[in-house]
Amino acid sequence: MKFQYHFQPHKGWMNDPNGLCCYKGQYHAFFQYNPYAPVWDSMHWGHAVSENLVTWKQVETALIPEEAYENAGGCFSGSAIEKEDMLYLFYTAVSKEYGQAQATASSSDGIHFVKNADNPIIPFLPGHKAGETNQDFRDPKVFEAFGRYYMVCGSCQGQEGQILLYSSEDLEHWRFENILYRNSEFGGTLECPDLFRLADKWVLMFSAMKPKVASTVFVIGQFDGTNFHVERTVYSEYGIDFYAPQTFSDFNNRRIMIGWFYHWNKPLPQGAEAAGALSIPRELALADGVIRNYPVKEARHLLVKECKYVKTNGTLLTICDFDGNTIYEKDFYDVNGIKSFESVEILFDQKAVEVFINKGAVSVSQWLI
Repeated sequence: MKFQYHFQPHKGWMNDPNGLCCYKGQYHAFFQYNPYAPVWDSMHWGHAVSENLVTWKQVETALIPEEAYENAGGCFSGSAIEKEDMLYLFYTAVSKEYGQAQATASSSDGIHFVKNADNPIIPFLPGHKAGETNQDFRDPKVFEAFGRYYMVCGSCQGQEGQILLYSSEDLEHWRFENILYRNSEFGGTLECPDLFRLADKWVLMFSAMKPKVASTVFVIGQFDGTNFHVERTVYSEYGIDFYAPQTFSDFNNRRIMIGWFYHWNKPLPQGAEAAGALSIPRELALADGVIRNYPVKEARHLLVKECKYVKTNGTLLTICDFDGNTIYEKDFYDVNGIKSFESVEILFDQKAVEVFINKGAVSVSQWLI
Protein backbone atom coordinates (compact mmCIF):
# COMPACT_ATOMS: atom_id res chain seq x y z
CA MET A 1 0.00 0.00 0.00
CA LYS A 2 1.73 3.14 -1.23
CA PHE A 3 1.17 6.69 -0.07
CA GLN A 4 -0.40 9.23 -2.40
CA TYR A 5 0.77 12.42 -0.72
CA HIS A 6 3.72 11.47 1.46
CA PHE A 7 7.12 10.88 -0.04
CA GLN A 8 8.47 7.36 0.38
CA PRO A 9 11.46 5.90 -1.49
CA HIS A 10 10.82 3.35 -4.23
CA LYS A 11 12.65 0.73 -2.23
CA GLY A 12 14.63 0.49 1.00
CA TRP A 13 14.74 2.17 4.39
CA MET A 14 14.55 5.87 5.13
CA ASN A 15 14.67 7.87 8.33
CA ASP A 16 15.68 11.47 9.18
CA PRO A 17 15.06 14.23 6.62
CA ASN A 18 18.36 15.96 5.86
CA GLY A 19 19.47 19.02 3.95
CA LEU A 20 16.02 20.54 3.46
CA CYS A 21 16.43 23.58 1.25
CA CYS A 22 15.45 25.58 -1.81
CA TYR A 23 18.00 25.53 -4.60
CA LYS A 24 17.83 26.45 -8.27
CA GLY A 25 14.07 26.86 -8.24
CA GLN A 26 13.23 23.54 -6.58
CA TYR A 27 12.59 22.18 -3.12
CA HIS A 28 15.16 19.58 -2.08
CA ALA A 29 14.72 16.91 0.58
CA PHE A 30 17.60 14.60 1.36
CA PHE A 31 17.11 11.74 3.79
CA GLN A 32 18.84 8.90 5.59
CA TYR A 33 18.65 5.96 3.23
CA ASN A 34 19.46 2.30 2.79
CA PRO A 35 18.65 1.66 -0.89
CA TYR A 36 19.02 -2.10 -0.68
CA ALA A 37 16.46 -3.26 1.90
CA PRO A 38 13.71 -1.82 4.15
CA VAL A 39 15.90 -2.00 7.25
CA TRP A 40 18.45 0.32 8.79
CA ASP A 41 21.99 -0.30 7.57
CA SER A 42 25.01 1.74 6.46
CA MET A 43 23.52 5.14 5.73
CA HIS A 44 23.43 6.89 2.37
CA TRP A 45 21.78 10.23 1.59
CA GLY A 46 18.74 9.71 -0.60
CA HIS A 47 17.39 12.70 -2.48
CA ALA A 48 14.01 13.93 -3.71
CA VAL A 49 12.96 17.17 -5.41
CA SER A 50 9.64 18.96 -5.70
CA GLU A 51 8.05 21.95 -7.38
CA ASN A 52 5.13 22.22 -4.96
CA LEU A 53 6.02 20.51 -1.63
CA VAL A 54 3.39 17.81 -2.24
CA THR A 55 4.57 15.86 -5.28
CA TRP A 56 8.14 14.61 -4.89
CA LYS A 57 10.42 12.89 -7.40
CA GLN A 58 13.24 10.68 -6.20
CA VAL A 59 16.53 11.42 -7.96
CA GLU A 60 19.94 9.82 -7.72
CA THR A 61 21.47 9.15 -4.33
CA ALA A 62 23.47 12.17 -3.18
CA LEU A 63 25.97 10.60 -0.76
CA ILE A 64 27.28 7.04 -0.79
CA PRO A 65 29.52 5.81 2.08
CA GLU A 66 32.66 5.03 0.10
CA GLU A 67 35.37 6.78 2.10
CA ALA A 68 37.48 5.48 4.97
CA TYR A 69 35.98 8.11 7.27
CA GLU A 70 32.51 6.59 6.56
CA ASN A 71 33.38 2.92 7.10
CA ALA A 72 31.48 2.26 10.33
CA GLY A 73 27.96 3.52 9.76
CA GLY A 74 28.10 5.68 6.67
CA CYS A 75 26.76 9.19 6.18
CA PHE A 76 24.52 10.20 9.07
CA SER A 77 22.17 13.18 9.30
CA GLY A 78 22.97 16.80 8.52
CA SER A 79 21.90 19.89 6.60
CA ALA A 80 22.38 22.00 3.47
CA ILE A 81 23.20 25.63 2.79
CA GLU A 82 23.74 27.64 -0.38
CA LYS A 83 26.75 29.91 -0.84
CA GLU A 84 27.74 31.72 -4.04
CA ASP A 85 25.43 29.52 -6.14
CA MET A 86 26.94 26.31 -4.74
CA LEU A 87 25.04 23.88 -2.52
CA TYR A 88 26.94 22.52 0.48
CA LEU A 89 25.91 19.44 2.45
CA PHE A 90 27.12 18.97 6.02
CA TYR A 91 26.79 15.50 7.50
CA THR A 92 28.10 13.18 10.18
CA ALA A 93 30.60 10.65 8.84
CA VAL A 94 30.94 7.54 11.00
CA SER A 95 34.18 5.57 10.94
CA LYS A 96 36.31 3.21 13.01
CA GLU A 97 39.04 5.85 13.29
CA TYR A 98 37.03 8.89 14.36
CA GLY A 99 33.69 7.54 15.47
CA GLN A 100 31.24 10.33 14.67
CA ALA A 101 32.77 13.36 12.94
CA GLN A 102 31.53 16.16 10.71
CA ALA A 103 32.09 16.21 6.95
CA THR A 104 30.94 18.17 3.92
CA ALA A 105 30.28 17.84 0.20
CA SER A 106 29.40 20.41 -2.47
CA SER A 107 27.56 20.65 -5.77
CA SER A 108 27.04 23.16 -8.57
CA ASP A 109 23.82 21.54 -9.82
CA GLY A 110 22.19 20.21 -6.63
CA ILE A 111 22.37 16.62 -7.87
CA HIS A 112 26.01 15.56 -8.13
CA PHE A 113 28.13 16.08 -5.01
CA VAL A 114 31.88 16.05 -4.44
CA LYS A 115 33.15 15.35 -0.93
CA ASN A 116 35.65 17.72 0.59
CA ALA A 117 39.25 16.47 0.31
CA ASP A 118 39.85 17.66 3.88
CA ASN A 119 37.05 15.57 5.43
CA PRO A 120 36.32 15.20 8.21
CA ILE A 121 36.33 18.96 8.67
CA ILE A 122 35.59 18.61 12.41
CA PRO A 123 37.21 15.32 13.37
CA PHE A 124 36.95 15.48 17.15
CA LEU A 125 34.67 16.58 19.92
CA PRO A 126 35.95 19.59 21.88
CA GLY A 127 38.77 18.36 24.11
CA HIS A 128 39.26 15.12 22.16
CA LYS A 129 42.34 14.37 20.10
CA ALA A 130 43.81 11.75 17.76
CA GLY A 131 43.39 8.23 19.09
CA GLU A 132 40.07 9.02 20.78
CA THR A 133 36.74 8.32 19.10
CA ASN A 134 33.58 10.39 19.27
CA GLN A 135 30.57 8.31 20.29
CA ASP A 136 27.87 10.99 20.38
CA PHE A 137 28.64 13.90 18.08
CA ARG A 138 26.24 14.21 15.19
CA ASP A 139 23.60 15.89 13.04
CA PRO A 140 25.19 19.24 12.06
CA LYS A 141 22.67 21.96 11.18
CA VAL A 142 24.33 24.93 9.48
CA PHE A 143 22.75 28.37 9.14
CA GLU A 144 23.74 31.99 8.57
CA ALA A 145 23.17 34.79 11.09
CA PHE A 146 24.87 37.96 12.28
CA GLY A 147 27.09 38.01 9.17
CA ARG A 148 28.67 34.58 9.71
CA TYR A 149 27.90 30.87 9.62
CA TYR A 150 26.92 28.74 12.58
CA MET A 151 26.59 25.03 13.18
CA VAL A 152 24.73 23.24 15.96
CA CYS A 153 25.47 19.56 16.69
CA GLY A 154 23.86 17.09 19.05
CA SER A 155 25.98 15.46 21.73
CA CYS A 156 25.93 14.31 25.35
CA GLN A 157 28.08 13.91 28.43
CA GLY A 158 26.84 10.85 30.26
CA GLN A 159 23.07 11.28 30.42
CA GLU A 160 23.24 15.05 29.98
CA GLY A 161 22.18 15.96 26.48
CA GLN A 162 24.12 18.83 24.92
CA ILE A 163 23.90 21.01 21.85
CA LEU A 164 27.28 22.31 20.71
CA LEU A 165 27.75 25.58 18.84
CA TYR A 166 30.41 26.20 16.17
CA SER A 167 31.07 29.24 14.00
CA SER A 168 32.78 29.87 10.66
CA GLU A 169 33.55 32.71 8.29
CA ASP A 170 33.80 30.54 5.18
CA LEU A 171 32.04 27.16 5.74
CA GLU A 172 35.46 25.49 5.74
CA HIS A 173 37.18 26.40 9.01
CA TRP A 174 35.09 25.88 12.13
CA ARG A 175 35.64 27.08 15.68
CA PHE A 176 33.96 25.62 18.73
CA GLU A 177 32.13 28.39 20.60
CA ASN A 178 30.45 26.73 23.58
CA ILE A 179 27.81 24.34 24.81
CA LEU A 180 24.72 26.21 23.68
CA TYR A 181 22.18 24.14 25.64
CA ARG A 182 22.26 21.23 28.06
CA ASN A 183 19.53 19.14 29.65
CA SER A 184 19.52 15.76 31.42
CA GLU A 185 15.77 15.13 31.12
CA PHE A 186 15.80 13.53 27.66
CA GLY A 187 18.01 10.48 28.06
CA GLY A 188 21.26 11.30 26.30
CA THR A 189 22.09 12.86 22.93
CA LEU A 190 19.79 15.65 21.78
CA GLU A 191 19.39 14.54 18.18
CA CYS A 192 18.91 16.58 15.01
CA PRO A 193 19.16 20.06 16.59
CA ASP A 194 17.96 23.09 14.66
CA LEU A 195 18.21 26.77 15.58
CA PHE A 196 16.11 29.32 13.70
CA ARG A 197 14.30 32.63 13.94
CA LEU A 198 10.53 32.63 14.31
CA ALA A 199 8.78 35.99 14.61
CA ASP A 200 10.81 37.98 17.19
CA LYS A 201 12.24 34.91 18.91
CA TRP A 202 14.76 32.17 18.28
CA VAL A 203 13.70 28.53 18.52
CA LEU A 204 16.04 25.69 19.43
CA MET A 205 14.44 22.45 18.23
CA PHE A 206 15.71 18.91 18.84
CA SER A 207 14.51 15.32 19.07
CA ALA A 208 14.42 13.54 22.41
CA MET A 209 15.51 9.89 22.45
CA LYS A 210 13.58 9.43 25.70
CA PRO A 211 10.66 11.85 25.45
CA LYS A 212 9.50 13.65 28.55
CA VAL A 213 6.29 14.83 26.87
CA ALA A 214 6.77 14.38 23.12
CA SER A 215 9.72 13.53 20.89
CA THR A 216 10.00 16.93 19.23
CA VAL A 217 11.06 19.66 21.65
CA PHE A 218 10.86 23.38 20.92
CA VAL A 219 12.80 25.70 23.24
CA ILE A 220 11.90 29.35 22.73
CA GLY A 221 14.38 32.06 23.64
CA GLN A 222 16.93 34.50 22.29
CA PHE A 223 20.24 33.86 20.54
CA ASP A 224 22.89 36.58 20.52
CA GLY A 225 25.46 34.84 18.33
CA THR A 226 27.17 33.13 21.25
CA ASN A 227 24.61 32.19 23.87
CA PHE A 228 21.04 30.95 23.83
CA HIS A 229 18.84 32.39 26.56
CA VAL A 230 15.99 30.01 27.37
CA GLU A 231 12.54 31.46 27.97
CA ARG A 232 10.22 28.44 27.78
CA THR A 233 9.87 24.92 26.38
CA VAL A 234 6.83 23.95 24.31
CA TYR A 235 5.54 20.91 22.44
CA SER A 236 3.49 21.06 19.28
CA GLU A 237 3.62 17.59 17.67
CA TYR A 238 2.54 14.65 19.83
CA GLY A 239 2.44 11.67 17.47
CA ILE A 240 4.50 8.52 17.90
CA ASP A 241 5.25 8.49 14.16
CA PHE A 242 7.07 11.82 13.99
CA TYR A 243 10.77 12.25 14.72
CA ALA A 244 13.92 14.10 13.67
CA PRO A 245 12.22 17.08 11.99
CA GLN A 246 14.24 19.78 10.28
CA THR A 247 13.23 23.27 9.17
CA PHE A 248 14.21 25.58 6.34
CA SER A 249 13.23 28.96 4.95
CA ASP A 250 11.63 28.72 1.53
CA PHE A 251 11.32 31.06 -1.46
CA ASN A 252 8.55 32.98 0.34
CA ASN A 253 10.44 33.19 3.66
CA ARG A 254 8.13 30.65 5.28
CA ARG A 255 9.68 28.52 8.02
CA ILE A 256 8.80 24.99 6.90
CA MET A 257 9.23 21.81 8.94
CA ILE A 258 9.33 18.23 7.68
CA GLY A 259 9.71 15.21 9.95
CA TRP A 260 10.41 11.51 9.66
CA PHE A 261 6.98 9.89 9.42
CA TYR A 262 7.66 6.51 11.07
CA HIS A 263 9.32 5.21 14.22
CA TRP A 264 12.18 2.91 15.11
CA ASN A 265 10.20 0.02 16.58
CA LYS A 266 7.46 -0.22 13.96
CA PRO A 267 7.14 -3.81 12.67
CA LEU A 268 7.57 -4.12 8.93
CA PRO A 269 4.50 -5.51 7.10
CA GLN A 270 5.13 -8.76 5.28
CA GLY A 271 6.31 -8.18 1.73
CA ALA A 272 7.01 -4.47 2.21
CA GLU A 273 9.77 -3.12 -0.01
CA ALA A 274 10.08 0.29 1.66
CA ALA A 275 9.99 1.60 5.22
CA GLY A 276 9.60 5.18 6.40
CA ALA A 277 8.25 8.37 4.82
CA LEU A 278 8.34 12.15 5.12
CA SER A 279 5.59 14.03 6.91
CA ILE A 280 3.53 16.56 5.02
CA PRO A 281 5.48 19.85 5.04
CA ARG A 282 4.21 22.22 7.72
CA GLU A 283 4.54 25.95 8.12
CA LEU A 284 5.59 27.10 11.58
CA ALA A 285 4.22 30.19 13.28
CA LEU A 286 4.64 31.63 16.76
CA ALA A 287 1.49 33.06 18.35
CA ASP A 288 0.71 33.70 22.02
CA GLY A 289 3.74 31.70 23.07
CA VAL A 290 2.59 28.65 21.10
CA ILE A 291 4.38 27.23 18.06
CA ARG A 292 1.73 26.26 15.56
CA ASN A 293 2.59 23.71 12.89
CA TYR A 294 0.04 23.51 10.09
CA PRO A 295 0.26 22.11 6.55
CA VAL A 296 1.69 24.46 3.94
CA LYS A 297 -1.01 26.06 1.82
CA GLU A 298 -0.07 23.79 -1.12
CA ALA A 299 -1.30 20.80 0.93
CA ARG A 300 -4.34 22.25 2.69
CA HIS A 301 -6.75 21.05 0.02
CA LEU A 302 -5.96 17.53 1.24
CA LEU A 303 -7.39 18.19 4.71
CA VAL A 304 -10.79 16.77 5.65
CA LYS A 305 -12.95 17.31 8.73
CA GLU A 306 -14.00 13.70 9.22
CA CYS A 307 -12.21 10.36 9.06
CA LYS A 308 -13.55 7.07 10.40
CA TYR A 309 -10.23 6.38 12.12
CA VAL A 310 -10.23 9.66 14.07
CA LYS A 311 -12.73 10.40 16.85
CA THR A 312 -13.13 13.31 19.25
CA ASN A 313 -15.08 13.77 22.46
CA GLY A 314 -14.67 17.21 23.94
CA THR A 315 -10.90 17.66 23.98
CA LEU A 316 -10.21 13.90 23.85
CA LEU A 317 -8.62 12.68 20.61
CA THR A 318 -8.78 8.97 19.75
CA ILE A 319 -7.17 7.31 16.74
CA CYS A 320 -8.09 3.74 15.77
CA ASP A 321 -6.45 1.25 13.44
CA PHE A 322 -8.14 -0.47 10.51
CA ASP A 323 -9.70 -3.01 12.89
CA GLY A 324 -11.18 -0.37 15.18
CA ASN A 325 -8.63 -0.82 17.96
CA THR A 326 -7.52 2.31 19.81
CA ILE A 327 -3.87 2.98 19.03
CA TYR A 328 -3.63 6.58 20.28
CA GLU A 329 -5.60 8.55 22.82
CA LYS A 330 -4.93 11.83 24.60
CA ASP A 331 -6.94 14.58 26.25
CA PHE A 332 -5.57 17.92 25.00
CA TYR A 333 -7.46 20.12 27.45
CA ASP A 334 -5.21 23.03 28.47
CA VAL A 335 -2.39 21.87 26.19
CA ASN A 336 -1.06 24.96 24.40
CA GLY A 337 -4.08 26.91 25.59
CA ILE A 338 -6.67 24.52 24.18
CA LYS A 339 -10.01 24.72 26.01
CA SER A 340 -12.07 23.21 23.22
CA PHE A 341 -11.55 21.76 19.76
CA GLU A 342 -12.46 24.69 17.52
CA SER A 343 -11.29 22.73 14.49
CA VAL A 344 -10.02 19.22 13.80
CA GLU A 345 -8.52 18.67 10.35
CA ILE A 346 -7.16 15.39 9.10
CA LEU A 347 -4.87 14.37 6.30
CA PHE A 348 -5.60 10.70 5.63
CA ASP A 349 -3.26 8.96 3.23
CA GLN A 350 -3.82 5.25 2.62
CA LYS A 351 -2.32 3.90 5.85
CA ALA A 352 -1.71 6.89 8.10
CA VAL A 353 -3.19 10.13 9.43
CA GLU A 354 -1.86 13.52 10.41
CA VAL A 355 -4.32 15.37 12.66
CA PHE A 356 -4.21 19.14 13.18
CA ILE A 357 -6.18 20.64 16.05
CA ASN A 358 -7.07 24.33 16.20
CA LYS A 359 -5.03 25.17 13.10
CA GLY A 360 -1.92 23.43 14.38
CA ALA A 361 -1.93 24.37 18.06
CA VAL A 362 -1.16 20.67 18.37
CA SER A 363 -0.76 17.91 15.79
CA VAL A 364 -0.64 14.12 15.96
CA SER A 365 1.02 11.91 13.34
CA GLN A 366 0.06 8.24 13.40
CA TRP A 367 0.37 5.26 11.09
CA LEU A 368 -2.68 2.99 11.21
CA ILE A 369 -0.82 -0.25 10.54
